This record gives sequence, structure tokens and C-alpha cells, in this order.
Amino acid sequence: MNHVMVVDLGYGDAGKGTVVDWLCATRPVHTVVRFNGGAQAAHNVVLRDGRHHTYAQFGAGTFRPGVGTHLSRHVVVDPLALAAEADHLTSMGVPDALDRLTVDGEALLATPYHRAANRARETARGADRHGSCGLGVGEAVGYGLAHPDDAPRVADCRRPALLRRRLTTLRDRLTAELGPLDAPSVEDCLPAFTGFAARVAIVDRSWLAGALRAGTCVFEGAQGVLLDEWHGFHPYTTWSTTTFANAEALLAEAGLAGQARRLGVVRVVTTRHGPGPLVTEDRTLPLTDPHNPTNPWQGRFRFGHFDAVAHRYALAVTGGVDGLALTHLDLAEPRLRLCRRYDGVDRLLPGPPGDLDRQAALTARLLRARPVYDDPPADWSAAVAGELGAPVVLTSHGPTAEDKTPHGWLAEEPGRAGHRTVATAAGRSGHRSPVA
Repeated sequence: MNHVMVVDLGYGDAGKGTVVDWLCATRPVHTVVRFNGGAQAAHNVVLRDGRHHTYAQFGAGTFRPGVGTHLSRHVVVDPLALAAEADHLTSMGVPDALDRLTVDGEALLATPYHRAANRARETARGADRHGSCGLGVGEAVGYGLAHPDDAPRVADCRRPALLRRRLTTLRDRLTAELGPLDAPSVEDCLPAFTGFAARVAIVDRSWLAGALRAGTCVFEGAQGVLLDEWHGFHPYTTWSTTTFANAEALLAEAGLAGQARRLGVVRVVTTRHGPGPLVTEDRTLPLTDPHNPTNPWQGRFRFGHFDAVAHRYALAVTGGVDGLALTHLDLAEPRLRLCRRYDGVDRLLPGPPGDLDRQAALTARLLRARPVYDDPPADWSAAVAGELGAPVVLTSHGPTAEDKTPHGWLAEEPGRAGHRTVATAAGRSGHRSPVA
């Protein structure tokens, strides 16, 4: 069915939303499947008529009539934020977003207690903040790992007595650990959650298998590979698997392992929201991003030159892609340069998942690393393809679908076979030491 998986190969904010919107505008997409993250996602889509929506939980193809959203069990679902997002979509001329939504009953719930605890912890870190979005997604994941039998889940919203017990236990545990929380009472929370259950279609795992056979699906990732819970630069990471792994697992469960293209998104300007390594950061670059302003939780939005070393690492972590989407080419101004290597290093080696001490040591090295720049390339698309060892199959010179140009297999008739590539150092001049 020509399914496509879309993953950000940076620190997030590379343009996944606008790429997913383009796919849904140019193909008969049945459903956009969200496979990680939660309400902290911020995928901006702008239409030619000027309408703009920042997608958090709904799939970024929702502006396109008939395209559904499925929140898989790997998503942390926030019904309160979802309702607010649906209201904004209605104001943008999309009144049926909730009618096109399905939610896996096994998905974890994000509640006001998770949000309050998340903010209390981040505030307590003071100058050592991790850059949390303050929406409680990581808190919900952590609680689910620590207390899997008590963690509130989407299906619980159909059973008020069970949900009441789980919310009460959650509130009491977090209050005992952190002190009083800035959150409403359990009785005040219940109507919102039960109302959510009455309004949306809560389904089991088998639903997705049927959707994957009914038509083309686009798997939309959240955050970026360099923020991955296991392979990102700890502790400046997300509590989420940001690689293709969750999407591949969902396909395998449906008996369709390997039946989707892998599309990696990178922007010509390497960016990061909040603290953590950004080796090529350059505060003199005259760039702004109207959709990513400074906010009290993540901090400022940072800009840097194109970091091929970090993106090669992301490709190695994911196992490669079938193609790249290169976005924000309209920002490729004369001062923007290409970083092929750091001082003495041109590649970073992924480690085994779960070794956070190793990732923290890698983070410390990156915070000391110094970029080595080459002159701006005459052709950014060719340069990025060469550095990352993968074809650029979509270029974007602006925020709308009309600003996109397909190349290679994306410009061909759907269904033709592609070849997955993995970034290597082969063919580049010089011999540098990898950072393990």
C-alpha cells in the first residue's frame, strides 16, 4: 500500500509536519499513524490560503479531507490537550477531526498530575534544566514503567470506577514524593476523561492491521533521533523512542514487516530547542523561526550550521533510510556553512540501547567539541546527499505543500522499489577517529 514512515534525523523541528501534509496532499492516504511522543509534539503545517495549525496529537494530514489519525499504543494521550487542539482545528475549518480519530486503548494517559509533577521536577533543576516541554509526557512514561499495573490508560476512560482508583493512587504517590501538586481534584478530572471516551473511537491492536490493508498509511514520528531516549545525548533527551523502531514493530504485528519506505527529515540549518549539545551553533546567523519562539520550559530556539556528523550518527542509529527530505532551503543564506567533521572526529558510533552512562559521556564530549567548516556548497541538496550517503527525494523551500519538490522515488508512481542506504564515511577525504 506504499506506506511511508517519517522520522526527524535531528533534534526535532526539522519539518516532519509539513512533509506529512505534503504526502497526504499528493497521495490517497487512509490514515496518519502517530507512533511515539504525545502532546509535546509541535508539527507546524501552513496551507496556501494562510491557515496554520501546530499539530500535537492529531496527524499532520488532518487538513486534508478524509485523512484519519490513529494514536497507537506508543503515544502518550492527553485528552485535555486533544480537546483544545480539536477546537483550534474547528476554527481552522476542520470540524470533523475527532470523527477521524482512533486511539489504541493500551496507550498511556497523560493527566494533570503528570504535568504538575513534570513541572515541579524541571523547576527544581534550576540552571540544570533538561529542556522539558512541561506537559507531563515523560512523567507518564516513567510512572508507567514504575507502576505498570496502576498506570492510567486510554481504555480506563470507559470504566470510571477503575479510572478514579488509578488517578487517586497516582495523585497520592506523586504528592507523597513531591509535595502538593498544582492540579485539580480527581472528581474534577473524571468528567473530561469519560467525556473523551464517549466522543472518540477507542480500539484494540487489530484495528491498525485493518487500516494498513485498507489504504496507504503515513507513520508520523515525533521529536528527533538525536533526542531518542536510548541513543540521544543524555540527559537532554525525551522519554520516547524516536527512531523507526515503534513503526516497524506495528507493521510487523500486522504481518507487514518491511512494507514501508523510510523517509528521514533534515533541515538545511541544524537547530535545537532548549539546552544540550549543538556543536555547530552560531548566534551570529541572522535567522528566526516564527513557529518556534522562546518559551519558559524549553528556552530559546537555537540555530547552527548544517551538522553532517550529528546527522550521520542519527542515520547509523536508525539503520538507514530510503530517502531524505531536505527542508528550509529558503534559509540557505550565504553565511551558512557545512560541518563535515569536528576537530579530529568525523563520525560518532552508536552504542547499545540502555547504556545511559555511555550516552552521558558522549554528551560531555560533544559539549566540548569544535566544528570544522567547509565553504557553503553550490548545491545543498547534492552536498547533503553525498555527506549522508542517501538520496534527497524531497526538497522544501517554504512552509506549504506547494513549496515542495519531489525527486527520485517520491516523484515516481507509488509502488516502485527503493534501496535503503546507510550513511558511511566511505568516499570522504581524510581519516578521522570515531567517537565511541
